[in-house]
Amino acid sequence: MNTEKTFQKSERGQSLAEAAITLPVILLVTLGMITLGMVGFAAVNASNAANYGARMGSTAISDPINVATQNAWAKILAAPVGTYTVSVTGGGAPGRLIAVRVSYEVPNYFSGLGAFFGVQASDTFTGSFVSYFRQEGW
Repeated sequence: MNTEKTFQKSERGQSLAEAAITLPVILLVTLGMITLGMVGFAAVNASNAANYGARMGSTAISDPINVATQNAWAKILAAPVGTYTVSVTGGGAPGRLIAVRVSYEVPNYFSGLGAFFGVQASDTFTGSFVSYFRQEGW
């Protein structure tokens, strides 16, 4: 009976060692998936907002820049992940291009971990999308 108890304690120690090794790896992979998911979502959100804002601005009868800006922000605020900026240029006459640029910024949760291992990493992931539409004539 003495050998059985020793064997059970050995198994518990082995399970604890396996958990101590695998748990940090699982947490890092999960954090990476969440971070990349947020970056991907912000990129798609910015792209859709730029397209929608430019399209709505191109069909506006008056003040196309304001219409494009408001519609781009409406799309962004429907599901915001990160921080965004919107800038609109052009328009004002039928046939002129309206350009809507939506930039996004998402925090990088690995930047602190990279510094621990001696890797220099940015604190944020950034990107921008530009969409062009030609203003329709009325």
